[in-house]
Amino acid sequence: MNGRHTPTGSEPRGIPEAPPVSHAGFAIGDVVRHRMFDFRGVIFDVDPVFANTDEWYEAIPEEIRPAKNQPFYHLLAENGETSYVAYVSQQNLVPDDSDEPVDHPAIGGIFDRFADGRYRLRREHRH
Repeated sequence: MNGRHTPTGSEPRGIPEAPPVSHAGFAIGDVVRHRMFDFRGVIFDVDPVFANTDEWYEAIPEEIRPAKNQPFYHLLAENGETSYVAYVSQQNLVPDDSDEPVDHPAIGGIFDRFADGRYRLRREHRH
């Protein structure tokens, strides 16, 4: 054995192959806005590639369905009516330059302050 993986055709399906180089364009604590829909949020986790269910992915209309081999972000999100958790591809996010905090009840459990347009993780969540 040479230590290299040789595809056998029996690899698990449904898990996207990681791109050769995957760079997250945003970081935990960044406040972002969705490119097409009217909501914004703060990033609290990042997946280097799509890591949700096939059912979730297939529920997105095909004409706007994002590629799986890009970073996906978990957001504490808000819109004009409610707050919720969202899962969004990198291609659908843009920086939010409003310099306004996000109104979500879970923020205080994850972040300890908002300054300069971004949130800082609580000490117990840093590693």
